[in-house]
Amino acid sequence: MPATHRSGLRVTAELTIPESELSWRFSRSSGPGGQGVNTADSRVELTWDAAASGALTALQRERILDRLGARLVDGALTIAASEHREQLRNREAARERLAAVVTEALRAPAPPRRPTKPTKGARERRLKQKQLRTDVKRLRRPPEA
Repeated sequence: MPATHRSGLRVTAELTIPESELSWRFSRSSGPGGQGVNTADSRVELTWDAAASGALTALQRERILDRLGARLVDGALTIAASEHREQLRNREAARERLAAVVTEALRAPAPPRRPTKPTKGARERRLKQKQLRTDVKRLRRPPEA
């Protein structure tokens, strides 16, 4: 199968990680594989050094290092894929997973929540429901003599 030429990994409309910043490692995969299970290097590890990446702006780098700090080892993010029997499919899976992780890390933070108070009608409905529940439970009690 001919290799397709890629200029990089497209993460968002504004960010493309150059192929030169991606490093690959291959090893034997556990799990099903038939006769070639002990000979084919189908497990894939994709590593990207986010801390030293030239494709990121200062804000993007700060967000990634902050949000993915627990997953980074010396500033590098590693994604492993071994769910497929073919190395090529595992490579695609790793690329997709890296793009998804980076996209999620770059997402703008949600606006802060503005605390609100229940409306007067909501308070009255809540108290009315509580009173109805109290009456139902009172009717279930044995009669007092």
